[in-house]
Amino acid sequence: MIKLDNIPTTPPEDLDRDEIEDKTDELAERLGELQKVLYAEQKHSVLVIFQGMDAAGKDGAVKNVFKDCHHHGVKVHSFKKPTDAELAQDFLWRVHQKVPPKGMIHIFNRSHYEDILVQRVHGWIDDEQAEKRMKAINAFEELLTFDNNTLLFKFYLHISFDQQAEELQERIDEPEKHWKHNPNDWKEREHWSEYRRHYEYAINESKTPWTIVPVDKRWYRNYIMCKTLVERLEALNMQYPPLPL
Repeated sequence: MIKLDNIPTTPPEDLDRDEIEDKTDELAERLGELQKVLYAEQKHSVLVIFQGMDAAGKDGAVKNVFKDCHHHGVKVHSFKKPTDAELAQDFLWRVHQKVPPKGMIHIFNRSHYEDILVQRVHGWIDDEQAEKRMKAINAFEELLTFDNNTLLFKFYLHISFDQQAEELQERIDEPEKHWKHNPNDWKEREHWSEYRRHYEYAINESKTPWTIVPVDKRWYRNYIMCKTLVERLEALNMQYPPLPL
């Protein structure tokens, strides 16, 4: 049973930042190479899910982790408040349309898990509905992984309460970050404990495991994500297709 309070949001103290950043650059370059083979081979697809509290660094993770990947093979989808058309369908309808075809990496900046997090925190669904949705999510992810050869990476960006306050304040203090400022983020912060409790539920009830990524130091976030992606993609032993006969 994972308890987020028991997991640090910072890197181990004995790590050398410069050394880790050099390793991260190497891993990001290797990820770019693997992405090209994935695109050419057309046997697997990759779905990367980023979830975390506001200001946990989801946008920055996309920018830094996938910097050496070719843009033709990577697409980012953000799931915000559902439209009226989306609300008229089941909650997974809009998500299923964005899953990756073979050869592609799709990144979900927030995902179907919002439908058992935000909606639960604000009382728009009850515990029974959340449990049924969790079962549907597990079945949906099982469909992707076993029926479509989709590698599923689920990253929870683990930020501390104090660090979140610093990140949100920077959006007010620094002109180049003003565009990120949303007063509602401070209101959502008031529900910190509820969000954490429901995140723990989603993490512990998932059949596909999550990677808990400490993000108080962004350089360590980038390293953990790159390392996780590269190790699993290398295990596929992908090959460029031979010249057709």
